[in-house]
Amino acid sequence: MSGTSPLYSTHAARLLDERATQALGGDAHVLMQRAGHVAWQHLLQHWPEVRRIMVVCGPGSNGGDGYVLARHAHRTGRHVEVVHLPSHVPGNPIAQRACTEYVAGGGRVTLFDGALPAADLVVDALFGIGLSRAPDRDVRVLIDAINAQSVPVFSLDVPSGVDADRGSAPGAAVLATRTLQFIARHAGLHTGDALEYTGVLELDELDIPASAFDGVAVRASLLQHDALARWLLPRRRNTHKGESGHVLCIGGDEGSGGAIALCAEAALRAGAGLVSVATRPIHVAPLLARRPEAMVRAVESTGDLAPLLERARVIALGPGMGQGEWGRALFQRATHSGKSLVMDADALNLLAASALALDDAILTPHPGEAARLLDCTTADVQHDRFAAAQAIAQRHACVVVLKGAGTVVVAPGETARVIDAGNPGMAVGGMGDVLTGVIAALRAQGLSAFDAASAGALLHGLAGDAAAWDGARGLLPSDLFAHVRRLANP
Repeated sequence: MSGTSPLYSTHAARLLDERATQALGGDAHVLMQRAGHVAWQHLLQHWPEVRRIMVVCGPGSNGGDGYVLARHAHRTGRHVEVVHLPSHVPGNPIAQRACTEYVAGGGRVTLFDGALPAADLVVDALFGIGLSRAPDRDVRVLIDAINAQSVPVFSLDVPSGVDADRGSAPGAAVLATRTLQFIARHAGLHTGDALEYTGVLELDELDIPASAFDGVAVRASLLQHDALARWLLPRRRNTHKGESGHVLCIGGDEGSGGAIALCAEAALRAGAGLVSVATRPIHVAPLLARRPEAMVRAVESTGDLAPLLERARVIALGPGMGQGEWGRALFQRATHSGKSLVMDADALNLLAASALALDDAILTPHPGEAARLLDCTTADVQHDRFAAAQAIAQRHACVVVLKGAGTVVVAPGETARVIDAGNPGMAVGGMGDVLTGVIAALRAQGLSAFDAASAGALLHGLAGDAAAWDGARGLLPSDLFAHVRRLANP
């Protein structure tokens, strides 16, 4: 699909390495030479003026790639110094060969003694995909020394210390300026803590034949801007509002009317044909004044809600709803209505008390809400965002959008999707209410739950990026509305 890229697990990446080696005649040294040369060319492209290059090598194949790069750099007359821990002598034959060839050509190798030599650029070739635990003390000291340098850092394949499967950094990790992945994109580098460390993330497939990827399982799909066009097709000239669906937004307990107002306007801007709002009486007039296109109704009891439920195609449930008696009553009535649901905020907190199977529902938790749904800690969720999202989806038999850096969208029986959009300015109250409205609108327009969640999360993230063009700090959820409308018409 246009606008998508496959993401792979570390198990798949190792399998692809083996297939690539076979495709190159069975000699792993040839593949290492190719990776190191490509990395050197990448370095020249982005930092052509550097004269002093420090390459920090580990004991495995990633370190071998670093020795190859160092040999190419040394041949050009640059000052190159390879640094490694005393315990990090090359641990496999091909890495040892790369080291020997570098030294034989006059290359310099220094043991790390707590201080790093001066350099214009640091190349991180410590671990690649080979580390999934917190680094030990000696490695931590070395990584801290790398991060203390006031020069660019270029990581080969993975910033050392980052778990390429899960996206977490269980201990110290290298803060890269750029990271060049080899052969395949690693799923973990596109979500969670990993985004703090990768810098600009790029891929080189090393000219491996496409057949090497045949039958290799894809961990997730990365959704980029062009994917929107698949789902957001032009409307028929002879369309009417009923074809674009009717969204009912339920929420806004006293003092929280802004949340449901944001949700309702987002649903309208994302193209819902009709949007109703069920909220407290005190919020009716302000909502109508802000957005007269919304049909706002005062709801004090589930009896008041019944006729609104009957007319709606999709329910956006939870923004500002609260967990008091009013909110609980509306939650119970909505979740047993048989309607398609998009749930956020207090609806998720109320759901956490049960193992209710929801079938035709989309849950949109942030990591804290996900932790309550799983009865674990937020740190547990962030340690493996893929696993957390999938556990919630299995528990409640529904689609899950785990928000945050590198939003993850999962559904039972589907390949996970990761959203390649969004920015730190979107970490502000009310942004999730907008997402709920956007997803509900797309669901009402006929997309499946999984596609509505995916397209909605991508549209929301792209709108946030467009709204932040002049600065992320101070970004407001309502700043997204004009961009949601524009981007919803690719």
